[in-house]
Amino acid sequence: MVQEKQSDRQQRLDNFLQAVEAAQKLQDDIIKYGLEAAHLYCDDVDGDWLDTWGEGEDEQQNFVELVTNFLQSNDSVAVRLRKQLKDKPLKVIAVELEKCLSLSEQEDQIFAVKNVLADNVAVAESNRGKINGMDEIELLDLAEELLDKLRKIFEKHN
Repeated sequence: MVQEKQSDRQQRLDNFLQAVEAAQKLQDDIIKYGLEAAHLYCDDVDGDWLDTWGEGEDEQQNFVELVTNFLQSNDSVAVRLRKQLKDKPLKVIAVELEKCLSLSEQEDQIFAVKNVLADNVAVAESNRGKINGMDEIELLDLAEELLDKLRKIFEKHN
């Protein structure tokens, strides 16, 4: 255990020293090359990235609005979800769910959605292993159904 702590501390120290060295190199390059040093560190300095800044935000905003509209709908999954969420703002939940879809693995997405649901339902009933009247399996089933609906919305949106 002591050896493990020492190796963890050593690893963190090594990581810190590497970060300091990288920062010093960046500073030296800026002093040496001036603004041209940006070409050493950025692939697309001369591209149109400044002109297109924020375009993806509109797409994200539209997707969040679509998810919020779905959560307000009469869809059976949306109704069950609203019962669990009680007074939580649907737009906040929609943003969190959008982040879940950005995960690459499907299994990670399912558990991320489940965690969003578990974190946002009313106070947990800790003594019975239930969350607002739902057990873990029911919550996971709801998360899977919700994820299927979100994927369909995402496919239509893109």
